[in-house]
Amino acid sequence: MSDHINLIKLCVGTETPDDLARWQAQRRRDLPDKLPRHVTRMWPKRAEELLAGGSLYWVFKGVCLARQRVIRLDEVIGQDGIPRCGIVLDPEITRTTPMPRRARSLPTSRASSI
Repeated sequence: MSDHINLIKLCVGTETPDDLARWQAQRRRDLPDKLPRHVTRMWPKRAEELLAGGSLYWVFKGVCLARQRVIRLDEVIGQDGIPRCGIVLDPEITRTTPMPRRARSLPTSRASSI
């Protein structure tokens, strides 16, 4: 059994892994460590397992096409003063075998349908 977990994220605003690489290259030029990052509202609950070798898998238009290894998690304070999680990624984008991925809906409770 694996000792790490992975994340799956929708890649919004880019159409291909090559587009993602170009976008990340532009953005990271201004960062002190020159590493790409994805900023999200929530801190992963299983951060230790993610950092034990996990990757972020990117979904483009319903198909998982690429992944990047997660290096570390940084706290990022937004302009609104709210702390967020900066998922710092390896700059190398690894293409994966195309795998369809659909968004999953959360189960509804019976109380909400009454």
